[in-house]
Amino acid sequence: MARLNLREWWRRVRPAVFSWAVYVVFRTLSSTWRVKVEELEEKLQLPGGVILIGWHGRTAAPAKVFRNRGFWAIISLSRDGEMQNRIFTRLGFNTIRGSTGRGGARALVESIRALRKGATMALTPDGPRGPSGVVQPGILMMAQKSGAWLVPVGVSANRRRLIKSWDRFMVPKLFAKCLVIFGQEVQIPSDATEEEVEKIRLSLQAELHRLEDLAEARMGWDTKSVPDLSSS
Repeated sequence: MARLNLREWWRRVRPAVFSWAVYVVFRTLSSTWRVKVEELEEKLQLPGGVILIGWHGRTAAPAKVFRNRGFWAIISLSRDGEMQNRIFTRLGFNTIRGSTGRGGARALVESIRALRKGATMALTPDGPRGPSGVVQPGILMMAQKSGAWLVPVGVSANRRRLIKSWDRFMVPKLFAKCLVIFGQEVQIPSDATEEEVEKIRLSLQAELHRLEDLAEARMGWDTKSVPDLSSS
């Protein structure tokens, strides 16, 4: 009985313990990063709501840039999501709980409501479970219903570790130089057809990959899809 009680106690306190440990590690590690950010303030001046979108595996450096600005994030209702929610709250984000698996409809409604009031959201269009590098339709519905701008984000770092996870999560190393860049914003008309929305989805997906490749090249990594502009 005592062992069962101890196990139940640990299940309850584990999210708080782990989230605090991850938060301390992140704050310590990120304090050594030098992050160059280009055009963020210009994007935040767009009229109405703004949705900053970047791949799930590249959220570490943006988390440092976006913290304590009152931005919004959507966190799943899973056990891991509870730890993430505690971490993001400590970093100064407003959070909405829900995902495609649980609470998705409620999270969508709350997000649309916040965006219509002019909120800025930081979201991963391929999260929380992937497939990596594929824009999911939910984020486009959110933008279309709210009238918010979708702003693609590209991220890289010159010194990093890529975790062996589904999204190849990038963790910049101590004293890394990081780069966060932004692409062309887009709005989805409220009367856009399914075909038009799909065209925008594919265009955003391509732009996100292009931005990541561009950021990679600027941080000294080899890429195949970055256009050679040296002769232009």
